Amino acid sequence: MRAVHRLIAGASFAALLTGTACAADGDWPTSGRDLGSQRYSPLTQITPANVTRLRRAWTYHMKPADAPGATASNRRFTSEAIPLVIGNVMYLPTPYSRVVALDASTGQEKWVAILPNNDVGSIRGVSYWPGDHTAPPSIVVGTRGGKLISLNARDGSLNAGFGNGGIVDLKTPEVMNGRPGDSYILPSPAIVWKNLLITGAGPGEGPGGSSGGKGPAGDTRAWDARTGKLVWTFKTIPGPGEPGHETWGGDSWKQRSGVNVWGYFTIDAKRGILYMPLGAPNNDRVGADRPGNNLYSSSIVAVRADTGKYLWHFQVTHHDVWDMDTQSPPTLVDVRRNGRVIPALVTVNKNSLMFVLDRVTGKPIFGAVERPVPASTIPGEQLSPTQPFPVLPEPLAQTELRRDNLYKGEAAHQAYCEKLVDDNNMKLGPIYTPLELDRYTVSLPGTQGGVNYYGGAYDPKRGLFIANVNNLAQPMRMVKTAEGTYVNQGPLAGTRRFWDADRRLPCGPTPWGQMVAVDINTGKIAWRSTLGVTDDFPAGLQNTGRPGLGGATLTATGLAIVGATDDKRFRAFDSRTGKEIWTTKLEAAAASTPIIYAGAGGKEFIAVVATGGSQNITKLEGDEVVAFSLP
Repeated sequence: MRAVHRLIAGASFAALLTGTACAADGDWPTSGRDLGSQRYSPLTQITPANVTRLRRAWTYHMKPADAPGATASNRRFTSEAIPLVIGNVMYLPTPYSRVVALDASTGQEKWVAILPNNDVGSIRGVSYWPGDHTAPPSIVVGTRGGKLISLNARDGSLNAGFGNGGIVDLKTPEVMNGRPGDSYILPSPAIVWKNLLITGAGPGEGPGGSSGGKGPAGDTRAWDARTGKLVWTFKTIPGPGEPGHETWGGDSWKQRSGVNVWGYFTIDAKRGILYMPLGAPNNDRVGADRPGNNLYSSSIVAVRADTGKYLWHFQVTHHDVWDMDTQSPPTLVDVRRNGRVIPALVTVNKNSLMFVLDRVTGKPIFGAVERPVPASTIPGEQLSPTQPFPVLPEPLAQTELRRDNLYKGEAAHQAYCEKLVDDNNMKLGPIYTPLELDRYTVSLPGTQGGVNYYGGAYDPKRGLFIANVNNLAQPMRMVKTAEGTYVNQGPLAGTRRFWDADRRLPCGPTPWGQMVAVDINTGKIAWRSTLGVTDDFPAGLQNTGRPGLGGATLTATGLAIVGATDDKRFRAFDSRTGKEIWTTKLEAAAASTPIIYAGAGGKEFIAVVATGGSQNITKLEGDEVVAFSLP
């Protein structure tokens, strides 16, 4: 079945047909802007001195005019998309089974492509391939149906020479592990390297969708951008005879699911190295059936981008049973240390620990130590006796929950939190606190704490790595089933956060949201700033910070732009000091990362997708793409 595309009359596409292999300063050609995922714009019109003059330039509503409402068929998902901009054309997927091209200066539709079979594109964005002498510039989107679709960037039509009429089926026997009916999605966009489209995987998490941790493989694969043919595969769980296989006890590697890149890749273009941030294995709450450290789960793995050949790995969490994942894009930085410049990468994740690694060797630049952590009391669970911790920097978010550091402030909420802990006999603890049978365990950070898939950004001019963090915990409780397996179960477990769900107020210590800057040359915290306010609290108690999803983007002029928080604000901070200098309110939380680009005549815009959020952090309540500019 062919995709339906609609070309808006009168649109000009000359910019798409010019040479686009090298991004112009005003473009935003890939999710992180550059392959190293620095999310740093060289544009200079918008500055700390004039940012308060920003005004809404245009708004695009992703919901089609003929959609009857937010039904299961046309509004199943939020959007965390980072739009792309090439030559004054903006591209993004919507939650309504559509990919759209917009005039980046006005927000007017240029074309709309409706995905076949009511499929839904990746919630995190699309990819742009500039084409070559055999194929046109293309927009590539992965889908929740397990497809990789290539559209002509000029008009949204399917590229007939790619796969089967423009579509590649990612659910091949090699990754489905004999389970063709299981779910397999592409949650984040492919990264483009030369003529390759490199894809991660979404085989599902936990026991649901995977039987006892078994299910589709999370392998990384590269496809020819012109033909859709498979070029190489990197097996994220090593088989017999492969390095790392010994970290899976017995046959626990067989048909094992998870260990997948569900976030964003990064590439060192100079060296041709691909960096893969891999997630936890399934089941990601209990590992009694998978003894060992379980490579390459919760690791950064470096391979040759051309071939997928292994180079090195660094495991951030051994034998992960906390769903810590290493999912945020490794950010490429240059560390100036002891009179030399070291090519490095930064990896941060939900555990809030930031490792700065030599990106050629994988060795920690500021050191790392293996610290003892508690053992599990669950029968058969063999946790690693140690976990790696960086010597520097200090954790970006809070790493211990105690009875005496529960929320303090508004009297009613303070009492609620104390009662929640006491009535449920909750065990509170630090990072890597083991889960227990039939008792709630709550530690900081939780699975939505620290830094999530959006990662941080790097200012090469000032040597600062800047990220927004969540100080957010999550109750977990293991229960033994009648079949003898263990599941995370209970009215407060699952996706329930450690908070008053009705008022959406966390019970951990404030600030619940924060901006953090690290001096990349010293490994020390440069500044911290509270991110977000609680409007429902009385005056004087509102400066709590707020949890959220979505990252920050930096400018050459010294701005850190961020949405993310569930207070529906869009903010600018002075990246040198951390001072909040501009705030505006949106119709919904911007659970995505903003972009900065130049439109017609070189006019500078800042745009962000604001639909609310997912994962029970922010409410799903909007459908907008919003662009701001100076008057």
